[in-house]
Amino acid sequence: MHIAEGFLPPVQAGIWFAVSAPFVIHGARQVVRLSRESTETKLLLAAAGAFTFVLSAIKLPSVTGSSSHPTGAGAGAILFKPPVMAFLCTLVLLFQALLLAHGGLTTLGANVFSMGVAGPWAGYGCYVLLRKVKAPWWAAVAVCMAIADLATYCVTALQLAIAYPDPQTGLMGAAGKFLSVFAFTQIPLAIGEGIIGVLLFGFLRRVAAADLFRLGVLSAKEATHA
Repeated sequence: MHIAEGFLPPVQAGIWFAVSAPFVIHGARQVVRLSRESTETKLLLAAAGAFTFVLSAIKLPSVTGSSSHPTGAGAGAILFKPPVMAFLCTLVLLFQALLLAHGGLTTLGANVFSMGVAGPWAGYGCYVLLRKVKAPWWAAVAVCMAIADLATYCVTALQLAIAYPDPQTGLMGAAGKFLSVFAFTQIPLAIGEGIIGVLLFGFLRRVAAADLFRLGVLSAKEATHA
């Protein structure tokens, strides 16, 4: 979900820029550090950004004339940890706002926070938890991708509710309405994104097992049997 240009009050748009800025700056530093490690890391960084760009550009018509879409942010969070995704998602959202009219420049801060901060951290937290309890890699990946998508959707609904509270039921009532509007398409999209994530990492295990081991995504045993 990209909040459209001019849809947030100026003060709230500015606050979301201020909230997102530290995450983006930290993420940019992490990207610079990682890009100096090896050519393979640079390629994976570029692939993570491209995957997020392509997947989040897919629009599925929703009710009331709006649309829903996947995010792809969970994949980069697994590969490089969530801070990196704050920076990559900023680039993705900036290009989409300028080239595809997805989202906007004034709402960039809010969109970065939902898709580049909240989504990756929520998904990655579930991924780490599942890996600690020895869940299969594919289950951890699927849950991470799906939760990153749903968390983005939930935070965006809350951002819209803050901007446009319901006259009778207030913030929570508005949040419930925004959540229900997109639930019909966003939940199936999240499930589909989880499946796509499993296919993606299944492919990476076959062609780049050593790199996944170096990044800490695969254990030595998993990398050996990839």
